[in-house]
Amino acid sequence: MLRCENIASIGDEVALAWSDGLETYVKYEDLRRACPCAKCQGEPDVTGKIISLGDVEYNENSFKLVRWENIGGYAFQFWWADGHSTGIYSYEYLRKLER
Repeated sequence: MLRCENIASIGDEVALAWSDGLETYVKYEDLRRACPCAKCQGEPDVTGKIISLGDVEYNENSFKLVRWENIGGYAFQFWWADGHSTGIYSYEYLRKLER
């Protein structure tokens, strides 16, 4: 099972050290634009079709990371300076965001 051994903020990136020895880096802007919450990505209806909940608008604070929290040993939740914090980023999802 993939685990995040360490996370750090370096400049405008999040650095992640994984249990398999790999280190990945994700820019704040990429992380925020990839937010997996229903508002940002839409949510499925009963048939599985993704329904958009409206356009996501960003401002100068949207890409400023305030803090993060480990969720259940399988994901992180990130808080942004514009108040957004509803996305839960699984470790597997974060690995896919690496640059």
